[in-house]
Amino acid sequence: MEIKAFQDYYPDDLAQCYGCGYLNPHGYQIKSYWDGEESISHFRPKPYHTAVPGYVYGGLIASLIDCHSTGTAAAAKYKEENRSMDSLPAIRFLTASLKVDYLKPTPIDTVLELRATVKEVKGRKVIVETRLIAKGEICARGEVITVQIPEGMKIGTTKKK
Repeated sequence: MEIKAFQDYYPDDLAQCYGCGYLNPHGYQIKSYWDGEESISHFRPKPYHTAVPGYVYGGLIASLIDCHSTGTAAAAKYKEENRSMDSLPAIRFLTASLKVDYLKPTPIDTVLELRATVKEVKGRKVIVETRLIAKGEICARGEVITVQIPEGMKIGTTKKK
């Protein structure tokens, strides 16, 4: 049985994100999964994701941390509410704050691993801490404060087509 990524459960009207939307053919299309109490995602940068030769552009790192964290926030909220991820209305989160610490240059010639821990789930807010790892070393760390999409936005109310 194939395990579905958090993002595979997004309704079509919430699947356009450049970082994690499966309906965005130009985006990263990252996939996040539970791995015990953490979530995990892998991404292989392309040669054009470069900052200086051999190293990843910092904006890509921030984007990956951002999207992996918001997906993790949604999965954590479903877990807290004891709901399946395909139930409606869909639970999705937006970034309220993104803080990234770049700890060392990130090599471009490897698969990047993202590992996130949920620090707090409180009402419509979830705080996620994410580490970006390359070749076994933590290259960046981010803290993302996410907020649940307001009910009045009327998105995420239909199933995937």
